[in-house]
Amino acid sequence: MIIVGNIQSIDGLIVNIITTIVEKPPINSILFMDEFPEVLLRVISYEDKYIAKCINLTGSHELYKGAKIITENKGLNIPVGEEIIGHVFDSLGRSIDSEDNKFNKSEQVDVFSEIKPDKKYRHQSNEIVETGIKVIDFFTPFVKGRKIGIIGGAGVGKTVLTTEIMHNIGNKKDHLTYFVGIGERMREGHELFNTLNEKKLLDSTVMYMGQMNENAALRSMVGLTAARSARYFRDEKKKNILFFIDNIYRHVQANNELSNMIGELPAEGGYQPSMYSDLKKLMEQLDSNDNGSITTVQSVFIPSDDLSDPAVVEISQQLDAVIVLSRSVFESGILPAVDLLQTNSSLISEEIVGKVHYDLVNQVKAILQKYESLKGIIAVIGESELSQDDRADYHLAQKLIEYFKQSMFVTEDLNGSPGQYVTTEENLKSIKEILDSEITNGR
Repeated sequence: MIIVGNIQSIDGLIVNIITTIVEKPPINSILFMDEFPEVLLRVISYEDKYIAKCINLTGSHELYKGAKIITENKGLNIPVGEEIIGHVFDSLGRSIDSEDNKFNKSEQVDVFSEIKPDKKYRHQSNEIVETGIKVIDFFTPFVKGRKIGIIGGAGVGKTVLTTEIMHNIGNKKDHLTYFVGIGERMREGHELFNTLNEKKLLDSTVMYMGQMNENAALRSMVGLTAARSARYFRDEKKKNILFFIDNIYRHVQANNELSNMIGELPAEGGYQPSMYSDLKKLMEQLDSNDNGSITTVQSVFIPSDDLSDPAVVEISQQLDAVIVLSRSVFESGILPAVDLLQTNSSLISEEIVGKVHYDLVNQVKAILQKYESLKGIIAVIGESELSQDDRADYHLAQKLIEYFKQSMFVTEDLNGSPGQYVTTEENLKSIKEILDSEITNGR
């Protein structure tokens, strides 16, 4: 052990240390308290050549001014390897569901070791991963190695939809599923663990939890910890990874809390000035290369249901597809509560989904757009005043909206409705039949 120095001051999770050694601990190295080695401090910057600014990762109250701080000149090592599959870990790589010593012999990786995206890897796979959920496979098909967001306010079904996707695609043989809970309730983590266990999906899943009762440092780190673990399986085990994050907005929020503690001046919307780089640092970890792919599904909380919130906008810009859940759709009894017009994907192209699928999406979007404009007219003058063609389009849109309703496997025990899995082939065929039926009826 090397003696680093002594604590100068403590301000919440921020700890300043007066260093007494010539070779200072590098940024992101882990320091310990001599009296309580379980207390972990992460070096984040240097105030000057003597003062190291650190984050109290464990939120421990044993710290006091003048306490001796030591180091092993190491980063934050977490266990990886086949042994961790089927288990739940926290932001520091400590097991939540079993004894830590079970993983003592596991290979270790450093969470903060510098990893740069492979700039030479330019190939983008166009392989579609079928979810069995009609509205998703039609409007925002999952493409291997890309990033998909599920955006919505509180209580509109983000977690249910995320869990259903995990249920439907998490059992593919060449895939390993990661679930990362950021700032969510402890109850939701328990429920998901039990659901995956009951559905026999836990044997191909690794879970990392930074729950809402934990400090901002742990919540801000859990995504990076899980990403580092996932990259190990991608590169060393040649696995394709399905990486679920619930909720990426809480990652921004946790970093914002740390920014306030450090004393940084807020930027637009009260968020931290480093919001873009905080997000980019995590997103760049979730890339693909010749070894395998990391396909991410990220649920995004919308504060006050405001899609123009700066954090929501920033997150959306880093996604390939956005599934928007609407409170008004939810209240009308349509589940999943997807806003069919706000939902969009840059992956809808003939090269990726084929001409038939591409043309159908454009036709359906046009009909739904007309439906929205007709709703305003009907509210004023009534449906009977519409032309025959307009009435036909209005009812056609209603048929399509009704078609995209679907029962979920993960809610069978709650509502008694059996879950449905619809293949893309069946999905496209059914939509085409709905559109063709109007033509047959004289349109």
